[in-house]
Amino acid sequence: MMKSLRIAFLGSRGIPARYSGFETFYEQLAIRLVQRGHEVTVYNRRHFLPDIHGEYQGVKIVSLPSIPTKHLDTISHCFLSSLHALTQRYDVAYYCIVGNSPLVWMPRVVGTKALLNVDGEDWAREKWSGFARWYQRWCEKVATRTASMIIADARVIQRRYRELYNTDTVFVPYGANLCRQEASAVLDRWGLTPRKYILYVGRFVPENSIDLLIRAFRGVRTDMKLVLIGDASHSEGYKEKLREAAVGDERIVFTGYAFEQVYAQLSSHAYLYVQPSAINGTRPALLDQLGFGNCVLVRDAPVNVEVIGECGARFAGDQPEIDLRDRLQELIDDPEAVEGFRRKAASRITDYYNWEWVTDFYENLFTCLISGKPAISYDEFLDNRRD
Repeated sequence: MMKSLRIAFLGSRGIPARYSGFETFYEQLAIRLVQRGHEVTVYNRRHFLPDIHGEYQGVKIVSLPSIPTKHLDTISHCFLSSLHALTQRYDVAYYCIVGNSPLVWMPRVVGTKALLNVDGEDWAREKWSGFARWYQRWCEKVATRTASMIIADARVIQRRYRELYNTDTVFVPYGANLCRQEASAVLDRWGLTPRKYILYVGRFVPENSIDLLIRAFRGVRTDMKLVLIGDASHSEGYKEKLREAAVGDERIVFTGYAFEQVYAQLSSHAYLYVQPSAINGTRPALLDQLGFGNCVLVRDAPVNVEVIGECGARFAGDQPEIDLRDRLQELIDDPEAVEGFRRKAASRITDYYNWEWVTDFYENLFTCLISGKPAISYDEFLDNRRD
């Protein structure tokens, strides 16, 4: 029987997931690890999750303050979390976001193994400019020195660290659940009909290219609606730009944030899902949509293509607005093609992006890290399971 480990998750906003992919990842993995007998702690940002105290589904919650500004929220909270972690002597401290890399050494002082999930090319996000962008790129180099192990969520990121920094990383994908639900009154809230709307899910920030999606959709001949799930803090200018881009088209629906049952209902009954961003880094929302059995249409960025394999459709990035408009029109006019992608979608999750397998791999990875044994790759781990 595997030894029970004391594991901490630091760097995100915390759980339950109410914002982005990292929160979803922490929630899914932390709860599963607790169910397997491990002691797991997640550090929450007090101002973001003021109603969560002490414990969440068996996971210990430590709520700490932060400086809630665009540039200091994450790093200030992570610093306080790291100080607290020094006193706990965890077996493993799992950090997220490359911008936290200057702090990852702290729990290692007391013998804790520290992993850092670098989350794609964070420096390329449009919210960063000037010093902040330089800092994010500098943090990539720092990560190679401060972490016991670097986690890459895509092979593209794995290659980046090998080529630029001569550093080996461990590729571990995110997972997803198979979760389609019957229609309910949730759809009525926005006047939606099952299979009569196109869906987007994600933060309303420039690098997610939602404005591109709106412009392309406005050129599509259809009575289907475009449903945009999401929001973002510190992004009022971009959100106003999106609202202005949608003026005059009553087919475009902004729902704001949607979680749990509302999110599941809206996802379960979409005609197709669109991922317009080209930033390299796996989008957990895209995996979710495959798990809901949706036809997905993604921009042909390397990570998006890596995730969908042959189980989704693509549009080209050289003329993205024109090609997205044309691909949307083609798929709307060809429901048999959409149904074909739907039939393939779930297999992408069950055969590879499977939360139970991801959790199994992390248990093995943590044990290897603590014992000093070499870690095997995720693909080799799955091959051994299948054999």
